[in-house]
Amino acid sequence: MAVPLILDCDPGHDDAMALLLAIADPAVDLLAVTTVAGNQTVDKCTLNARRVLSLAGASHIPVARGAAQPLVRRLRIADDVHGQTGLDGPLFTDEPSVPESPYSAHELLTDVLRTHPTPVTVVATGALTNVAALLASEPVPNLAEIVWMGGSTDRGNIQPLAEANAAVDPEAADQVVRSGVPFTMCGLNVTHQALVTDEIVAQFERIGTPLARVCVEWMTFFASTYRDLFGFAAPPLHDPVAVARVIDPAIVRCVEANLVIETQGEWTAGATVVDLDGYTGRPANARIAVELDRGAFWSRIVAAVAALG
Repeated sequence: MAVPLILDCDPGHDDAMALLLAIADPAVDLLAVTTVAGNQTVDKCTLNARRVLSLAGASHIPVARGAAQPLVRRLRIADDVHGQTGLDGPLFTDEPSVPESPYSAHELLTDVLRTHPTPVTVVATGALTNVAALLASEPVPNLAEIVWMGGSTDRGNIQPLAEANAAVDPEAADQVVRSGVPFTMCGLNVTHQALVTDEIVAQFERIGTPLARVCVEWMTFFASTYRDLFGFAAPPLHDPVAVARVIDPAIVRCVEANLVIETQGEWTAGATVVDLDGYTGRPANARIAVELDRGAFWSRIVAAVAALG
């Protein structure tokens, strides 16, 4: 049976590829998409989510707008990475065919979780603002687990010790981790194993469809910013790693460990403090991704894009 899934995201080039994977892979059933401010404003992220679903022909999947700001902090967007639209690269001029839901992200999340007949997994590939608000409002039935692309067991990418999705809203991440809901963190330490090499780009080029060509343009733009900002020869495709973990846990190996989110440090807010070696004696409260099966990962993404035609 396909795993029922909600994708909470801030598209974003890597979010866009995560959406395509979740739409097309038969191991998951994408029930809804919710958006959050992060890579760009929530207006642009919502438009981008609608664009991706339109390109994929997934008009049956509702898209709902979520939080425009972190819980307590000012929003910091990643336009230096994702551009002015959040999905720079291909030029889109037409209005996407997939509409925005009349419901808010909170309303859509709550409705899906209450009405679906089996437990639902929430995959979050942005700041955890929407998820924190969901968990804070009332008991949430039918939530199987939260799988997050965020954090890192080592260095950050927006601050020395903080990854961007964690740094945008560390208070939300802290609340979610402390909620007691089963939680998996797919951080930079594992997503940096998912590099979009020239050979990977060539696989998408060989598909030859209009959607595959858009993917190539997205990844080419993303590669240019990662090269300029970080000196990467090939960019890491972060967000699909979290979806791949749900598709097949064997693709993303995890270990159990204690996870704490730093919210107070002057220089470390957003740091994900992972006690891999048991120094603190605190019990494990999260699954922490540590190793990616690169071959299986890329095979699923390439197959998903090919299947969408």
